[in-house]
Amino acid sequence: MTEDITGASGVAALAEANAPVFETIVRMTLDTFERSGLDAESYLLTRIAALVALDAAPASYLLNIGTAEQLGLSFEKIQGTLVAIAPVVGSARVVSAAQNIGVAFGLDLPGTDAA
Repeated sequence: MTEDITGASGVAALAEANAPVFETIVRMTLDTFERSGLDAESYLLTRIAALVALDAAPASYLLNIGTAEQLGLSFEKIQGTLVAIAPVVGSARVVSAAQNIGVAFGLDLPGTDAA
């Protein structure tokens, strides 16, 4: 790709590409929301917390936070989730998550090199 694609448009680009791995991941998660028994907000915040615990890559945040944004989930709720899980997963995981979220959405974060 010659241009950077971030945010929800990045997810759309992946979905439209010939991406069998991405398609498999989408299929794996198709019915998990309904089967979870959680409301949409709780479901997405739980997924984001799990991504932090796993030190997930930016693409994983792109999909989940992009969906949360589309559903109107506030950034403050996502921040609150990071604060709530920090004592459990550790500050290094939360800082890494914040950076990966920034990378996923093309944010200019303090302390990161633009090079």
